[in-house]
Amino acid sequence: MPPHTNYSVSDIHIEPYGMSGFYNSDAFSDSGSGCIKTGFSYGSNEYPDGNVTEGRIRPLVPGIYAPTVAFFDEETEDLDIDTIKKHAIRLAQAGLHGLVTQGSNGEAVHLSHTERRIVTASTREALDDAGFNNMPIIVGCGSQSIRETIELCHEALLSGGDYAMILPPSYYGALYTPDSQLEFFTKIADQSPVPILIYNYPGAVSGIDLNSDVITKLAKHPNIVGCKLTCGNTGKLGRIAARAPPGFMTMGGSADFTLPALIGGGKGVIGGLANIAPKACVEVFKLYQAGKIDEAEKMQAVIGRGDWAAIKSGVVGTKSCLQSAFKYGGYGRKPLPRPTPEQAAAYLAEFEELLLLEEFLMKGCRQEHIHTDKEEEYPELLELEKQLAE
Repeated sequence: MPPHTNYSVSDIHIEPYGMSGFYNSDAFSDSGSGCIKTGFSYGSNEYPDGNVTEGRIRPLVPGIYAPTVAFFDEETEDLDIDTIKKHAIRLAQAGLHGLVTQGSNGEAVHLSHTERRIVTASTREALDDAGFNNMPIIVGCGSQSIRETIELCHEALLSGGDYAMILPPSYYGALYTPDSQLEFFTKIADQSPVPILIYNYPGAVSGIDLNSDVITKLAKHPNIVGCKLTCGNTGKLGRIAARAPPGFMTMGGSADFTLPALIGGGKGVIGGLANIAPKACVEVFKLYQAGKIDEAEKMQAVIGRGDWAAIKSGVVGTKSCLQSAFKYGGYGRKPLPRPTPEQAAAYLAEFEELLLLEEFLMKGCRQEHIHTDKEEEYPELLELEKQLAE
């Protein structure tokens, strides 16, 4: 067993990681009919019939959220718990407003139910131990059936999650009627013990693209509290933000349109680029909130170029950049490819401008931190750094 892991998938329980208040294994046992038991507990709070315990859910606030990366041992592909925790703390310390586990960057499709629970529980434990007790965790809970999705929502809560983010089903997409997606999200929201966010990502679900009419109608459900729009449609985002109930978290799904999302009425962004440059992703939000539009536009341009590198290379490029720049990251689970040294160098080069900005921000934006040696390569970055250092 590698030194940084202390479990095997066959016998893991959440309790060894200090999460006994989060996970009651009896809650997931068979009740004789193959169904989940209806009585669940979170610590000392009971919520029979799937009702949320009042006051337990950490509130979502406008801002920047990162769909965290899942890390694995390079040889065994076992979960690397220490690195999962280390990464969560790094993101929190950079000022992010919340984290998402089991997203696309988290390789949810490569994880068992047990492993999903471990990742979320470990993330929650790391945040609490580091003093970020109030930081919410959104858990990806998408599945093809209503039944399994509800099961994942229960598991999310019992592992320390606060919200569930759910993709529309797609495998039998040609057979669904116009009302199938409405029924899917409504029935899940009726029974989920945590509030849910709709995840609109056509690229991951055979091109299914929920329109603003559908999402706005679903937004009226009291247990549907937001959406992530990785479709990149800012017009759709604006329509939803204008028509949804007050407090509905209309979120962009990529850092490359953070500023357009905010201008259109969005509450923030859930973007994978925040795994690499969390401080920069947060700073563009803060600049906009402070009315410093010129600086926000210039920073958005740098972020947009960096995010294009992440979009092209996906989680493979993100992990490669983390490994090259921060000395952790490793590889995705097979069959995801492992970059060659030449490919890793190319990925790092594409992220260089963004990494320089992140370094400048982390050091405090002082004159002596301006990357004057990079002015020929990145003149727009130098202009931004000089403006921020004034």
